[in-house]
Amino acid sequence: QVQLVESGGGLVQPGGSLRLSCAASGSIFGISAMGWYRQAPGKQRELVATIITGGNTNYADSVKGRFTISRDNAKSTVYLQMNSLKPEDTSRYYCYARRQSLEYRGQGTQVTVSS
Repeated sequence: QVQLVESGGGLVQPGGSLRLSCAASGSIFGISAMGWYRQAPGKQRELVATIITGGNTNYADSVKGRFTISRDNAKSTVYLQMNSLKPEDTSRYYCYARRQSLEYRGQGTQVTVSS
């Protein structure tokens, strides 16, 4: 089992920044990828960003150039730096980890972009 705990969400004005953190614990050996989903009420889940074991990253087109995913292996933590936030980025953000054939997800953290 892998446990994931997100933090760093909140209310921010358009154009502002937030950094989300996701701390992994438990059976973290063998995790091949970690990343972030987001899902707003009534909307489809969107894969926002992924970082794989080798360090390669992928982003949704909607966040390219504004969001950056990174990781600290020593802390078993993945970060999502979100800049130039827009109202349409408002959503609940979930961290995920892929290990072998299973995917784990955290409880999520709310990000609200509003003036």
